[in-house]
Amino acid sequence: MVTSLSPAEFLEKARTIPVIDVRSPNEFFQGHIPGSFNIPLFNNEERAIVGTLYKNSGREASVFRGLELAGPKLSGFIRVLRKLVPGKEVMVHCWRGGMRSESMAWLFSVAGYTVWLLEGGYKAYRRTIREALGGKINLVILGGNTGSGKTGILKAMAGTGEQVLDLEGLARHKGSVYGGLGLPDQPTTEQFENDIWHCLEGFDLSKPVWTEDESRKIGIVNIPDPLYDRMHRSVMIRIGTSRESRIDRLVSEYSGFGNEALKEKTSRIAEKLGGTTVKIIHEALDRNDFSTVVQLVLDYYDKAYEHAVSRRPGREIHDLPLTGNNPLANALIILGFFDSLQPEQYMPYGTSLS
Repeated sequence: MVTSLSPAEFLEKARTIPVIDVRSPNEFFQGHIPGSFNIPLFNNEERAIVGTLYKNSGREASVFRGLELAGPKLSGFIRVLRKLVPGKEVMVHCWRGGMRSESMAWLFSVAGYTVWLLEGGYKAYRRTIREALGGKINLVILGGNTGSGKTGILKAMAGTGEQVLDLEGLARHKGSVYGGLGLPDQPTTEQFENDIWHCLEGFDLSKPVWTEDESRKIGIVNIPDPLYDRMHRSVMIRIGTSRESRIDRLVSEYSGFGNEALKEKTSRIAEKLGGTTVKIIHEALDRNDFSTVVQLVLDYYDKAYEHAVSRRPGREIHDLPLTGNNPLANALIILGFFDSLQPEQYMPYGTSLS
């Protein structure tokens, strides 16, 4: 049996039923529903052949060629499906909810599976989540200069049960020019958006969702415009820590990646640092003087961050000095401070003062 579902209905069922994406590997890499599996009806080359034939010779010719290409693989599709899906229900989609997903849904149903089909395909899913990212999300922004320990604090908050949207974790990048060191390749911006929504849909969005203050771009990916706009208009708690503790933290975090890698990353902001400063940084790296390197780089990032905060159009910024370096202790201090704010200073969406 094959039943079509709206994107909202499909995503609700997908919480417990495996999702099979039948698009080509390249399409799947560009962006997919988090947690879904790829069983492509056509590989990348076959999809190009069928698509070109459709444009040049019409639907009938492309369908016939598609059948020739897919026919020998049908039994293999079922073998793969049985390995991936433990039960007898499966969710299926392609790009627009057309022939590819309908064909695979038919095949899976013939093999004895109950099949749920996504109306409008992945394209409809993308439209749905982008609209949702512009909806009401009660964000609380944790701000602070580079090296303040915000990431560790947010992880500690998550450990206490707070809702935390870890944008840098999802982006696989820590934000600065050095932020990709030691991390796996970043996702595409499209997949980054999908992963953000997958995280948010597991939250109660009427309650606070904590996230770190970020630039629009994190490495090579961009924060979706609706979410970025909401971040800039949300309450911020900006923590202050000593410059010495920030330097120590950054030296500990980045000194193990090799001096040549640090030189290469520094060269990417050479124009902003200035030639003389870059020369001093390189010389400091040659003698393993990481403290000097961090101090010089922090001069640039501190100015950039203060400029960015000054342009922030959002709600009031609350400054909170911190003296210790324990992430959990600092998380509890921040949460206590947040709880002390009056409704006029933090008013969740959907509430009023009247």
